[in-house]
Amino acid sequence: MSKFRRKKGKGLQTINTSSLPDIVFMLLFFFMVATTMRETEVQVRVKVPEATEVKKLEKKSLVSYIYIGRPVAHVARLYGTEPLIQLNDKLVNEEGIPFESIQDFVLFEREKLPESDKNRMTMSLRIDENISMGKVDDVKKALRRAKALIINYSARKEYREQGRQR
Repeated sequence: MSKFRRKKGKGLQTINTSSLPDIVFMLLFFFMVATTMRETEVQVRVKVPEATEVKKLEKKSLVSYIYIGRPVAHVARLYGTEPLIQLNDKLVNEEGIPFESIQDFVLFEREKLPESDKNRMTMSLRIDENISMGKVDDVKKALRRAKALIINYSARKEYREQGRQR
């Protein structure tokens, strides 16, 4: 007689998966609560310049964004490679100074705000560091005409003292 016997009829033990649906639903619920949806798809390439004095915006609900830069690849097929202005989600492809588009954009954004905050509306300019200042000056003139007088320039903080850059 052999010393070791084969165990017959036991097979592989099964893993208890009864709590698996609970874990999946907890993860699903967590991601639904923790995720914020992107409001704007940026269609122009923007690498903002560095600055030494950077200040965070306090109330972002009052801020509307204007992007100026060269179009990304899929947009460049439609509009070419010349710098474009993006007003939140809308691209402006006009020759010269787009006064009317910017004025309509400012009026639309101002209407979305409560009456008490309309005077504090801030236009944030996110401008690629390689864009000519003439285009930026045109946008500033259009904003001045539309009476959007609070302008913010987006920049990234310069880490000169630590010897590293982001």
